[in-house]
Amino acid sequence: QDTFEKMWRKVSEINFAKAKSYMFSAGYCTMIDVIRRDKKKGDFEEVKQISLSHSKQYSDLQEILHEGLSRLPEMQRTVILLRDYEGYSYEEIGEITGLGESQVKVYIYRARKALKQ
Repeated sequence: QDTFEKMWRKVSEINFAKAKSYMFSAGYCTMIDVIRRDKKKGDFEEVKQISLSHSKQYSDLQEILHEGLSRLPEMQRTVILLRDYEGYSYEEIGEITGLGESQVKVYIYRARKALKQ
C-alpha cells in the first residue's frame, strides 16, 4: 500500500514505460525502511519485568522535604504549602493570608530557593 501511495503521489513525474520498474524500486525501498524500523523497535515481551518495576529501596526524600519545610519562616511555609500541596492560585493565597499577589510570589520564590539549598 505504501508503494502504491508513493506512486500515486508522483504519477505526473513517472514515465508510463518505467512505471513497473518504479513500483519494484519503491517497493524494495519501502521494505528496507520497514525492516530497519522493526530492528529499532523492541518487543515488550523481551524486556525483563524487573527493569520496569519500582525499586523497593528506602528513599528519605519526604523526610528531607519535611525538615526543609520546618526550617522555613512561618509565612513562607504557609504560602508554599498552599501553592504546591493544596494547589491554590496566587490570588487565592493572597486572600487567605491577607498578602498582595506580588508578595505571595516573592514568598514562594524565596521558599523554593531555600528548599533547593
